[in-house]
Amino acid sequence: MSGGHQTLALVLFSAFVAVTLGITTWVSRHRRGSAEEFYAGGRLFSPMENGFAISGDYMSAASFLGISGLIALFGYDGLLYSVGFLVAWLVVLFLVAELVRNVGRFTLADVVAARMRERPVRIAAGTSSVTVSVLYLVAQMVGAGSLVALLLGGTSGAARTWTVIGVGALMVVHVSLGGMRATTWIQIVKAVLLMAGAIALTVLVLVRFHGNVNDLLNTAAAQSGHGKDFLAPGLGYGGDWT
Repeated sequence: MSGGHQTLALVLFSAFVAVTLGITTWVSRHRRGSAEEFYAGGRLFSPMENGFAISGDYMSAASFLGISGLIALFGYDGLLYSVGFLVAWLVVLFLVAELVRNVGRFTLADVVAARMRERPVRIAAGTSSVTVSVLYLVAQMVGAGSLVALLLGGTSGAARTWTVIGVGALMVVHVSLGGMRATTWIQIVKAVLLMAGAIALTVLVLVRFHGNVNDLLNTAAAQSGHGKDFLAPGLGYGGDWT
């Protein structure tokens, strides 16, 4: 990355951090400290705002880097993987979230604890949640930290390590000070920025191919090294299933 581009990246990154910290500070002044506020944002968000927040939550580094890489490597199979989370989201929505809401609780552990012995349920739920979160967050923090280090021009191992620590500390500050309300607003901002960037890139790619999607797909297949198999199912599993 050239010096001018690195300076621009640093300015944009600093501006985003400043905006998100400003949102967190603003929200923290109006917190009441209730469980409803922490878990549900005080139920102050409209369906549209919640929709943007959910979109921002799903459009993570894994979505824009990992899924893009899978599509670049495996074509059609990678594209199918990119919509797989929607199936899991619907299962959680109808089989878990709706039932939790109907009994007036905030978490699945609350629901189970209301019907069984509370202490063993809390221990099991807490242990499993922390274990899964740690395994998931380690990968997320390493990916995000490495990306930020590259964005800011740091290539050494020490720079990447400190960037990962810095990103993790920043997330802790956001959640601990602002709770779910601040997290929701940050996810809304994130969703708007990511969708705007994705739309801009889509338009630029379509302009490059004069709006001809067929030409775009044929060019991608030709450059992939797999030929027409790139656009057919089975490439990611070692065979052609057509």
